Amino acid sequence: MTDERQHGMGGGSVAADELRLLIERAERLEEEKKGIADDIKDVMAEAKSRGYDTKAIRKIMSIRKKKKEEYQEEETILETYMTALGMI
Repeated sequence: MTDERQHGMGGGSVAADELRLLIERAERLEEEKKGIADDIKDVMAEAKSRGYDTKAIRKIMSIRKKKKEEYQEEETILETYMTALGMI
């Protein structure tokens, strides 16, 4: 076995350079993710400063990610449950 290889937890060999590159790549992506999260916070702060309700904006963003049928089904179930609880 060369110096580049070490045994992993599963008993197999792991190429140290390959593993290091994968870890570094994941670390870079985590940094990018943090940067994007910070950008989203900035956008929400701007929206709030302009008088918009950020909870409503986040809810709309969540709804827009879903298929129309999926959202409608969730709304129907929610309405049924709320009616059963006397909330509407």
